Amino acid sequence: MRKITLLIPILLVAVVVALSSIFIVDEREKVLVLRFGQIKQERIEPGLGFKVPLLDEVVRYEDRILSLETPVIEVTPADDRRLEVDAFVLYRISDIRQFRQALGAGGEFQAAEQLNDILDGQIRAVLGSQGVTSNTILSPERAGLMDQIRNRADNRAKALGLDVVDVRLRQTNLPEQNFDATLQRMIAEREREATDERARGREAAQRVRATADRTYEEILSEARRDARIIEGEADAERNRIFAEAYGQDPEFFEFYRSLSAYEQSLTGRNSSMVLSPDSEFFNYLRSDQGAVAKQAEDAQ
Repeated sequence: MRKITLLIPILLVAVVVALSSIFIVDEREKVLVLRFGQIKQERIEPGLGFKVPLLDEVVRYEDRILSLETPVIEVTPADDRRLEVDAFVLYRISDIRQFRQALGAGGEFQAAEQLNDILDGQIRAVLGSQGVTSNTILSPERAGLMDQIRNRADNRAKALGLDVVDVRLRQTNLPEQNFDATLQRMIAEREREATDERARGREAAQRVRATADRTYEEILSEARRDARIIEGEADAERNRIFAEAYGQDPEFFEFYRSLSAYEQSLTGRNSSMVLSPDSEFFNYLRSDQGAVAKQAEDAQ
């Protein structure tokens, strides 16, 4: 009986020691086993682990993606328009050994402060770099800037055992005290751009009008030249035809010319003419010339 009484406390102590030497690693965490501050084990897979009771300490770290919201910071892009921005960051602890050595017992709170300082510097560096204007920050190119911030912050954070998964710029606002001045400067710039655009438009319109006028003159001069050539050819053809007709029957040709002259001169309201009585104009209207005209008509 006395042996049983002594055995029960021994068994209880053994059970307590055995239980205190076992720890469980959850799938959402990573574990370091420390002995007097020195790392003895690193467990990143879920399951059971063992440690020396009373001597070893189990320190647990999140294996899930963590988030961080940076405070509002003021940046000055290349166009000197000051902006207030803040960011939302996703990160995770990738190397718990490096994390412990870099931050000690500070853990995730100390990591958030260190990461916030890293992001503050990288946001200022990227958004304040040459060629990055406020319009760039507010344009679709914003995604490329966020990728640059993430890459640069990730390179710095690896020294802390952290991986920066993503960085998103949230608010991008003008400082309240600079809003009116910035607005007026933007209006002035837009007016200048509009004036330049109108000037370029007027210049282009003048070039188009000048080209059109030159083309018009060239076409008109070519048309007049072609018209004169055609008129000359037509006159030459007419004269050739008249010459051939005159050569075939000069008397009939003279008769025909006289009739045409009578037709043109004796039409209209005023048909009065002052001529000498022996003028040749009315030769074919005299009785002695009538027979000649009749003979010419019969010959045709």
